[in-house]
Amino acid sequence: MFKKKETLITAFALFSLFFGAGNLILPPLLGFNSGNQWLIVSIGFGLSAVAIPILGILAYAKLQGTLIDFGNKVSPTFSLIFSFFIYAIAIALPSPRTASVTHEIAIQPYWDISSWFTSSIYFALVLLFAMNRSKILNILGKLLTPAIILILLLVIGITIFTLPFDFDSIAIVNPFTNGIIEGYQTFDAIGAVVVGGVIIISINLKYTNATYEDKKILIRNAAWFAGLALFLIYMGLILSGALSHSVFNADSTRTEILSGLAKQSLGNIGNLFLSMLVGLACFTTAVGIVTGTADFVASRCNESKLAFTITAVIGSVLGVLIGQFNVAYIIAVAIPSLMFIYPITIILILLNVVPDKYASALVFKTVTVITIVFSIPDFLGSISAIAPAADTFSWIPLQPYSLGWVLPALVVFFATNIIYREKPE
Repeated sequence: MFKKKETLITAFALFSLFFGAGNLILPPLLGFNSGNQWLIVSIGFGLSAVAIPILGILAYAKLQGTLIDFGNKVSPTFSLIFSFFIYAIAIALPSPRTASVTHEIAIQPYWDISSWFTSSIYFALVLLFAMNRSKILNILGKLLTPAIILILLLVIGITIFTLPFDFDSIAIVNPFTNGIIEGYQTFDAIGAVVVGGVIIISINLKYTNATYEDKKILIRNAAWFAGLALFLIYMGLILSGALSHSVFNADSTRTEILSGLAKQSLGNIGNLFLSMLVGLACFTTAVGIVTGTADFVASRCNESKLAFTITAVIGSVLGVLIGQFNVAYIIAVAIPSLMFIYPITIILILLNVVPDKYASALVFKTVTVITIVFSIPDFLGSISAIAPAADTFSWIPLQPYSLGWVLPALVVFFATNIIYREKPE
């Protein structure tokens, strides 16, 4: 039913909903610090910041429901609690962070304007877009995303072709896992389960006559296209950071490196382009988060328009209040919550993607419980005040790399499937 045009518009909308503050400021510094190991770091970053989120969208294509459906096989109560935490984290951290990044990079260097004023205007526009949610696909897909991609390609292309193609020999102990953990900070796995619902509802509102299979194909094709674009952009930004080792000081911040790359590649006008890029990339993500959270609350209130409006307003007000903190502080505060909720989110995404015969209710329950249990040491290790307590669990495979949940979850997944197949319920 759908033509290539609709697939492209949906893919662009997905790209813009994913590509926000963290996606923009994290890769250049990651590349700068990785030196000649930039490719290994890129693959790790791509795994957690691209592969898992795109699988989340594919899970939505299969379910065509809401976030509640992701954990229903564990239990309805668990699913409701999980959904609440996901939306609470999304609206309290990555959404306000977009306003903070916009102020620090696009506003503060050029105008003597308070962060209160910036975030107030910013989230007023976010609220306006959220209240016109039926137009989101067209606005994001046709207008904003092409502008974001064009500016990114200019910065990356000029940087790569003007700087000498050589790298610092930096000895990162675990470049692959460093890339994975840094990818957590994009919030994209959480973003997938939040904005995926926005895409589903927007498609349902726009294409009322489409069948389940037609929508599944549309979402699937758009997801792969958006995923490829995201990975290429990330790899380009990481490579740009790695090539600029002689341009910046070793203690340069994320925003300094990003701003420097824009000015270095585009000259004085680079600051203008960077301001536009930051504003557009952050804004589209904030719209997706606020709209997705409002959709969730409305779905729990019999699709109440009043509930949608109140939630969108609360989300925007929170964005103004929390967006006053600087980017580094918001990133630091986010780490503990990510170390706990991210593994659970990843597992639920993967279980919803695998064939149903391997993802029974029993498998969902056992794998999710074991993931929660083995995420606790990683969570403790991310809190500086009690980090030494996490050393007690250093015997867990991959725990020193903050991935202690991975092998236990895999073992339980296969063991449960084998036992279940031999002794069906």
